[in-house]
Amino acid sequence: MTNDDGVHAPGLAAITRALSAWAADGPDRDVVVVAPLANYSGASAAVGTVYERDSLAYRAVPIDGADNVAVYGLDASPALSVIVGTLGGFGPRPDLVVSGINLGVNVGRSVLHSGTVGATLTGAQLGLSGLAVSLRSGAATDHWETAADLAVALLPALVAAPARTVLNLNVPSVPKVDLRGVRRGRISTAGIIKRATGGGHRPPPASGGPGTSGDPDEGEIRLTLGTAVPSLGDVAGEDPEDDGALIAAGFASLTALLGVREDTASGADELVREAVAELQATLPH
Repeated sequence: MTNDDGVHAPGLAAITRALSAWAADGPDRDVVVVAPLANYSGASAAVGTVYERDSLAYRAVPIDGADNVAVYGLDASPALSVIVGTLGGFGPRPDLVVSGINLGVNVGRSVLHSGTVGATLTGAQLGLSGLAVSLRSGAATDHWETAADLAVALLPALVAAPARTVLNLNVPSVPKVDLRGVRRGRISTAGIIKRATGGGHRPPPASGGPGTSGDPDEGEIRLTLGTAVPSLGDVAGEDPEDDGALIAAGFASLTALLGVREDTASGADELVREAVAELQATLPH
């Protein structure tokens, strides 16, 4: 288990309690939490400058209602937490990575930038299947138990799936009885940042050198935030089966994801071969 909101986040506590009960209910089940000590929202699969240090500080963190689960806060990003946990930092190699529950949906373009999702894609690079879980924010009550229950119910399918399977689950913040259902969601074009304004056009510097054009060298860029943060914005332009539209309509959305891999699509190999030939022709013989 990991997350990007930090080891003290209520979403992590909720899903840890749910997985604690799941582990106690069957043989050979063990849950270990390795989550960042700080908030790493938006970190994607970043690991930081790990080559500048040879150790990571950690500390044990108790979670009420999950006494049978070892929980560690690590001075690391979500992706680095997964790497450390997978490579033996906190015991045997795990079978799965579960990341979340994130406060705020991870839909549309935010899937690329999400530390919650980045943790599971990092696990896939190491051969593990994973599940990223996110809850729509902005409601009067955060119904963590709805997302936690769905996540636990997904575990048998994820265990049976081929290695490196990654699923992205987004859930409305409603009681489970009010959930309209679960749908297969398609990643939309919705993004966290809708607009950036303020900088303006900078003309070329005058002959006197930098700064003589009269334009300031400092200022502010104003950001207009959209669908993914903090709850869910305008999804009017989305297809009904797009992930953001499904959440807005009261459905949970489930999407299978692929991380970075070689592009073997039609035409890609030919393009690379032609580019290699052109580059090779520029080299001295």
